[in-house]
Parts: sequence; structure tokens; C-alpha cells
Amino acid sequence: MRIITWNVNSIRTRLPRLLGVLERHEPDVMCLQELKVVDDAFPTLDISQAGYHATVFGQKTYNGVAILSKEQPKDVERSMDDGAEDSQARFVAADFGGVRVISVYVPNGGSVGSDKWEYKLEWLSRLKRHLDAHADPSASLAICGDFNIASDDRDVKNPDKWKDSVLCHPDGRAAFQSLLDWGLVDAFRAHHPDGGIYSWWDYRMLGFPKNDGLRIDGVLATRCLADRIEDAFVDRDERKGKQPSDHAPVVVDFS
Repeated sequence: MRIITWNVNSIRTRLPRLLGVLERHEPDVMCLQELKVVDDAFPTLDISQAGYHATVFGQKTYNGVAILSKEQPKDVERSMDDGAEDSQARFVAADFGGVRVISVYVPNGGSVGSDKWEYKLEWLSRLKRHLDAHADPSASLAICGDFNIASDDRDVKNPDKWKDSVLCHPDGRAAFQSLLDWGLVDAFRAHHPDGGIYSWWDYRMLGFPKNDGLRIDGVLATRCLADRIEDAFVDRDERKGKQPSDHAPVVVDFS
């Protein structure tokens, strides 16, 4: 089973690239973030012609998540359905071949100490509570997406530059660790324990040419799924050329 996660940073702008990724990598499941379109504006026909179903939870201008899949999705959830007043489209889930797949777009957090930062930490707490209430760490589950957290300095080219930012702050990292403690494995880290491979580079200051990146995208898998990891890599080619997303697709293969 091949799973890809990619923050496309506008599905309209990145559609030709997305179709190319689907053709080149042929994922079984692909999780997308930051669609920046409502459901009705999602390019469902193009995706269908490429051979994929689209499970979409969109939002105008900001946010939006989706799961593309070769097989028909089952038991679809849009939002964590926890009673919280939250209009932001950041969570969609469905079952595929006995694997529960969740696509998440964790809030960036703005700046440490801001209202957006508090929202980020609370959103992560809600995700943990959702797992407590609705998931089983002994079952096959993969949470895929843009976590907007580099879990430790192995995932940061220049740690001093990003220290205490919203992407590397200890409180954010602790919230990320709480997800792992629930019963998840960072699939990419399991395959590349030394780190040094990044998924996001700032558009500014020649971030990509200098490889001044962070790995803030990935797949968290329960142990029964993580034990089946065969390969994991970042498709850096999608960060090159004309009009790239600032993120590159993260690919994880399970036997």
C-alpha cells in the first residue's frame, strides 16, 4: 500500500502537478492539505479521470483537506465531530482496505503566545482526544498530513534559526509526542532515523536552493501498520520548476 501526503498550497494552482504525481507514483491513497477551495470547486472530474475517488472537506480561500483513493472510501468523517465550534476544514477520514486513513492540516500557529498559537495547541489536544474516543492503537490507522511541527532537530537544517518558532517550540513538540505516546509511529523517522531529509522550504531567502528546510509533513501509523514499512522518501522534484508548492510530497510504502 502506497500512501502519499502533500500540502498542495492551492489545488487550482497545483492541479497539473498533482495529476503528474498520481501518474508517476500511483499511490493507493493520497492525502492533500491546504486545498483553498470549497467542495464544489474541487476538480473531481480531473481526479476521477485519473482513476481516483475524491473525499473532500474544502474551505474557501484557506485550509481544506482531501483523500484521493483508488478504492471507494468507507465510513467517511469530515471534522472531528467533538462539539467544538470550529469552522476550519482541517480533518477528513475514511477506511480503505481495512486501514483507517486521516488527512490533517494542523494549524500553523502564527506566533508563539498568539490566539492562533493557542488554537494550534488546542486543535492538537482535540485530535488526541478524538483518538482516545474513536480509535484503537491495535488497529491499522494512518494519520497523514502537514503537522506544522518538526518533531526534533533532526528534522531541521538550521535548528538555531527555528528554535522556539511555532514549528519547533517545545509545547508543539510535546503535543506531537502525545500522539506518538497514544500508539503511533512516525513512519518516515522509522525509515530514516538520522533525519536530514526535509519536506518544506520557505519560498523566501532561497530556502530550497540552500536546502534550508524542515520536515513538517509525514505519516503517523499504528504499530501493526508501521511494522510493514518498506520505503519512505520525499519527492523533491515537485519543489522544483514553475509554480511549486512550498511543500514536497512525502511517500510511504507499506507491504
